[in-house]
Amino acid sequence: MRMVDVIARKKSGNANTQEEINFITKGILNGTVPDYQLSAWLMAVCLKGMTFDESYMLTQSVVNSGEIMDLSSLGDIIVDKHSTGGVGDKTTLVLAALLAAAGIPVAKLSGRGLGFTGGTIDKLESIKGFKAELSNDEFISQVKNVGAAIVSQTANLTPADKKMYELRDVTATIDSIPLIAASVVSKKFAAGSNVIVLDVKCGSGAFMKTLEEAEALSVTMTEIGKRAGKPIICVITSMAQPLGNTVGNGIEVYESIKTLQNQGPDDLNELCLYLGAISLVKAGKVKTIEKGKELLAQKLKDGSAFAKFKEMIKAQHGDIEYLENPDKLIQTKFEYELVSEASGYVSKLDALTVAKASKALGTGREKKEDPIDYTAGIRLYKKIGDNINKGEPLAKIYANSEQSGQAAKEILNQAYEISSKKPQIPELIIKVIE
Repeated sequence: MRMVDVIARKKSGNANTQEEINFITKGILNGTVPDYQLSAWLMAVCLKGMTFDESYMLTQSVVNSGEIMDLSSLGDIIVDKHSTGGVGDKTTLVLAALLAAAGIPVAKLSGRGLGFTGGTIDKLESIKGFKAELSNDEFISQVKNVGAAIVSQTANLTPADKKMYELRDVTATIDSIPLIAASVVSKKFAAGSNVIVLDVKCGSGAFMKTLEEAEALSVTMTEIGKRAGKPIICVITSMAQPLGNTVGNGIEVYESIKTLQNQGPDDLNELCLYLGAISLVKAGKVKTIEKGKELLAQKLKDGSAFAKFKEMIKAQHGDIEYLENPDKLIQTKFEYELVSEASGYVSKLDALTVAKASKALGTGREKKEDPIDYTAGIRLYKKIGDNINKGEPLAKIYANSEQSGQAAKEILNQAYEISSKKPQIPELIIKVIE
């Protein structure tokens, strides 16, 4: 079999066979499929798509390219929540602690920044000393003893996906539905979770720009789950504007801490409680979404969720001083305020443009090797529907160079639109697909 023939078949719009897909994943591991050919195949998939059966075959092949974790020692129910990526999306940080505080084990594999969306591991690594890479034994031991662990994808789990994940970021193939589906679901299967809740973002700041695309991705992932005999729940949520009031790395950890201290923004709080409640229902902990939300809200109020977060960070060698004094996470050389040029209401806050402004500060990557700035970021004072007076600040920019700060300010100004009439606030939770 030749890789060029496999590429040609997909380029022509035909389905790849299980044998061909296995050939690709094995070639990634043994080096017989070079980056340029893998990139060509990824582009062919991006342009021509895959059938549900192909998506399932790719998922299984990627799972089988490495170790498959056995988490059965942790109990009958192991929860894993994953987001398809959005701007200001720090729900994993909050949700892991919330569910662990409620007695549900959370075993989470997370990624680094991809495209304009931030990575959970990048955020956590803004905490001095945080160790994102654990052995399988360490990972299982931590979940067993602490109740939660968030780690980076290791070389032993879905190694074929790790290579594809890196190349997609630099070959404009991020937004392929079957590739996203296979990447997301393969990590869930390999990590051994059996309650899989997927937050599918929809809007300008997401890979899926439209509801139709978000539904297509959700259906693909649930179809993969169906073929594997593992139920998957997809919650489609809005990314018309950033989630919460912060965008960056350390600054999003800052907001997560505030949320776990029951001082978070309404939208982030609402989404975390909803996703957590679904997880509790599926785990058999509560009978209804409302009961689940009540239970989790109590964990925020009584401090147990934040205590669990501190326990998890400490277990992974993070400096607890950063949690007790979160201002340490946003210490930059320069700060700039973006002020409104008119009075009225915020009618638009384009999430993608905000992400571009954040990336101008160095919070994201152009290439997979690029370093990132952990302390830079954006704090949004005003969001869609908020009243604003001329000269009043819309947002604050935290920068480590004057050049990046001014560039981010110019971009961020383009994200906002002010109107005289109060707009309709976008619905946060749009649809659930099982």
